[in-house]
Amino acid sequence: MTTRIWAATALLSSGWAESVAIEVDDTGNIASISSDQPYASGERVEILLPAIPNVHSHAHQRAMSGLGERAGTSGEAAKDSFWTWRKIMYHYLQRIQPEHLFHISAQLYLEMLKAGYSCVGEFQYLHHDLNGAAYANRAEMSLQCMQAAQQVGIGFTALPVLYRYGGFGGAEPLDGQKRFLNDADGFIDIVTSLQQASATDANTAVGIAPHSLRAINGELLGEVIAALDNLAAIHVHIAEQTREVDDCLAWSRMRPVEWLFDHFDVDPRWCLIHATHMNDAETAAMAQSGCVAGLCPTTEANLGDGFFNAIDYFEQDGCWAIGSDSHISIDPVEELRWLEYGQRLLTRRRNVLVSPRTANTGRNLLDGALTGGARACGRNIGSITCGARADFIVLDDQHPRLYGRQQDDLLDSWIFSGNDNLVRDVYVGGNKLIDHGVHANEDAIQRNYRTTLDQLAN
Repeated sequence: MTTRIWAATALLSSGWAESVAIEVDDTGNIASISSDQPYASGERVEILLPAIPNVHSHAHQRAMSGLGERAGTSGEAAKDSFWTWRKIMYHYLQRIQPEHLFHISAQLYLEMLKAGYSCVGEFQYLHHDLNGAAYANRAEMSLQCMQAAQQVGIGFTALPVLYRYGGFGGAEPLDGQKRFLNDADGFIDIVTSLQQASATDANTAVGIAPHSLRAINGELLGEVIAALDNLAAIHVHIAEQTREVDDCLAWSRMRPVEWLFDHFDVDPRWCLIHATHMNDAETAAMAQSGCVAGLCPTTEANLGDGFFNAIDYFEQDGCWAIGSDSHISIDPVEELRWLEYGQRLLTRRRNVLVSPRTANTGRNLLDGALTGGARACGRNIGSITCGARADFIVLDDQHPRLYGRQQDDLLDSWIFSGNDNLVRDVYVGGNKLIDHGVHANEDAIQRNYRTTLDQLAN
């Protein structure tokens, strides 16, 4: 059955267009696009944009958002850091079981949809039970996330995490990491199970996520990559913290990004998450490789990571995308806004992350997030063009913040003029999942989420 949408204004891959008629085929892909067409049939909207991919999510952390904001006791408060936050997170996740993860993920993905994200890259590492033993299906926990995404309707790139060690050089894992650990065979089994489970699902892709250089070694990762076919993407946390850089130097005499490029062929399949602490050579290598910098500004700020070297990276036409990571915020507008604001604070200038293609900061940020997000999720999304998935958002043009705004000025107003959610409708694969801000199943999803939090608190 063909779905038809007519938009008064739409941001196509070729730029802004007026009176746009779009047909979506029964697989959820865009079959045809025609501009300057009078309305004839189907859904009628005013402002249609490509929906935004979210390339980095730890779903289980949604349930603990805000619980890491209590400073340590006297003498310890000044030492609060990513590493002290990680202890809190490890303690919390010890209680999460498969049914909990399903309901937490469903609530998270509902919130993502309502904010304008249409696809999520789920960086999932809770592989085993509370004692560290494998489930009967090794992919059990990742399947819970996948099934939650299918229930809610959001696009999904499964990124099961390869995790083996507790630190650089094959250090013994901590007790709190026992749920994460796999050898090559166990991990390959997880990925293969996810590929089989999603083989007929056009909204789902499967990649892998070596957690970080401190959690794997080159031999293990090389063995896994060689054994797996048709990977949508390869994601890795890298150079997030200065201590991580220092430890990597002590272990290998190389910086993390430098080590990765020296040992692997980093290409557009790769997404390097955070990459906060890079020197000029590493920044250039990333930009030239075509890999994606997976940036999560609200989480990076919350954890005190530092600032990504965005100005130099953008000037070298580096590819990048955004993610909500620990879900301190689930809002693409806030991620894009703070990506720009961080650079303004560093340089004491305005409108920093622009390009020769456009003088409008909001448009440049949106374009980058769409292009990089599609690449990092390994899916044909992020663009209104024939053959792409029909993933769209409709903005509320009657809201006072947007009223009377047109095209790129409208995007700037959307991103930089306030905090209300201006996403009215969201389509994924041509299906209208958010209608005037409401998902058909949100009451049940939220009720199950509240029950889950009660269970975890007891």
